Amino acid sequence: MLGVISVNANGVRATAKRGGFAWLKSQLDSDVAQVICLQEVRATTEQLHEVLGEHGLGDLHVAHDSSARLGHAGVAILSSLPLANVKTGIGAKEFAETGRWVQATIDTSAGPLTVASIYVHSGDAEKPVQQEKYRFLDKMTKRLKSAQKSGELFLACGDLNVAHREADLKNWKGNLKKAGFLPEERAYFDDWFTKHGITDLGRKAAGDVEGPYTWWSWRGQAFDNDAGWRIDYHLATEKLAPYCTDVVVNRADTYAERWSDHAPVTATFNL
Repeated sequence: MLGVISVNANGVRATAKRGGFAWLKSQLDSDVAQVICLQEVRATTEQLHEVLGEHGLGDLHVAHDSSARLGHAGVAILSSLPLANVKTGIGAKEFAETGRWVQATIDTSAGPLTVASIYVHSGDAEKPVQQEKYRFLDKMTKRLKSAQKSGELFLACGDLNVAHREADLKNWKGNLKKAGFLPEERAYFDDWFTKHGITDLGRKAAGDVEGPYTWWSWRGQAFDNDAGWRIDYHLATEKLAPYCTDVVVNRADTYAERWSDHAPVTATFNL
């Protein structure tokens, strides 16, 4: 079995202070997972390795796309299995060194599996950054189509900053005109899942229910009231999807035990 955890870390040094790496190490040590995809690393590669070493994870294989803008974005793949064919960025010069896409290949019993850790822009409906988000989603669509067409075992996971359906956020009526739930954003997901044959593994595992949410604001009673968003995904090509046996949202038991405003999401594959 192969377990893949994806989580937005809100900065690896903050995660370390809050106990996040102790939790991640426990998942690796118990063989629940072998691969960890991080978003919002917010560190240089040297700093990331330093943090990993301090928490007994210095022997992991690491693929990292850091942002040229210090303290911003950053994605990484940590693995107890060797990583090959590491690539950063998503094919457009605009997104080089932005810390939003890293992919690597892992050998499995079914063949090479390519895993991508992705951090999509949060966006802002009223600002130009929203158009940048759409351009990134355009490139992501192209990559997903390519993986599907070539018959790859391909897993795209991360903080995609879009709630696809009404069931994916608690207060959907209050967010119809806000980034993260705009019709134009959600249309990309419609195309991925209906036109291009990509599977939303989290939704497939959960069924037709509200949530399970993966992000809650630090403010107010959002976490206690489970007023969240499901914006963290594991997306699989047609060839990979049948190998997925389960997807679990590792929601903290209490507000005090949270080490990120996102919950880690673990997908398990019979590989």
